[in-house]
Amino acid sequence: MVRPVSAPPLLEFENISVRRGDRLALNGFTLRVDCGEHVAILGPNGCGKSTLLKTILRECYPLDLPGSRLNLLGRDTWNIFELRSTLGVVSNDLAATFARDVTGLEAVLSGFFSSIGLHAHQLITPEMRQKAMEALVRVDAAHLADRWMDELSSGEERRVLVARALVHEPRTLLLDEPSTSLDIAAQHELRESLRSLAREGLGLLLVTHHVAEIVPEIERVVLLREGQVFLDGAKQDILQPGILSELFGADVELGRRDGYYYIW
Repeated sequence: MVRPVSAPPLLEFENISVRRGDRLALNGFTLRVDCGEHVAILGPNGCGKSTLLKTILRECYPLDLPGSRLNLLGRDTWNIFELRSTLGVVSNDLAATFARDVTGLEAVLSGFFSSIGLHAHQLITPEMRQKAMEALVRVDAAHLADRWMDELSSGEERRVLVARALVHEPRTLLLDEPSTSLDIAAQHELRESLRSLAREGLGLLLVTHHVAEIVPEIERVVLLREGQVFLDGAKQDILQPGILSELFGADVELGRRDGYYYIW
């Protein structure tokens, strides 16, 4: 699914400031990400990652300041539900909301409505059911269609949520620390699924504080610190021990194997 060269950028933030309580969680933040790019947003807790994610999804709004500009896919205004169907979202927080009697198939179908589970007023067409099953097959989770979400392992649940994000053919997958709470085997399965999707041409925007979550297909890393872009560049230039030690405020060592990076 390769996007045309002329497609507008996925996001263009220029001099954005967002207040959370009594502090600026984003402070003069500027970033551009093109459609189809595979980008990791990396930083310590409290650096502004969650606020950036909420700003992209229109859960937080920037201050109206001179010189401030925010565009998503070339537009500065969006219907929230239309936007959320354009960006497939996978997060640990979203997983927690499905801890009730919803089947895997129902969870995927709810992606068409950006809802948590299905409701009586929502019309499910045969085409929707077919697309939902195709999305489950795409992530090797067809066998989870009739299982209750609150009975799934964390890894199974996460695969269903990836299918939910894929069901409306989004332009980009927006991943918020997707491997949190997963064991080693489930982390491996999830990362292999993401690698496969990236190779198909689906854009990945990964927000994380775990270097090991950055799959080899991600070429660009943006470091956040204190609500601003600390560094932005090619992965091999950014993921360096000295840079990461400064970012996280601790001496770290860095290793690499099979295209993955690890710190300790």
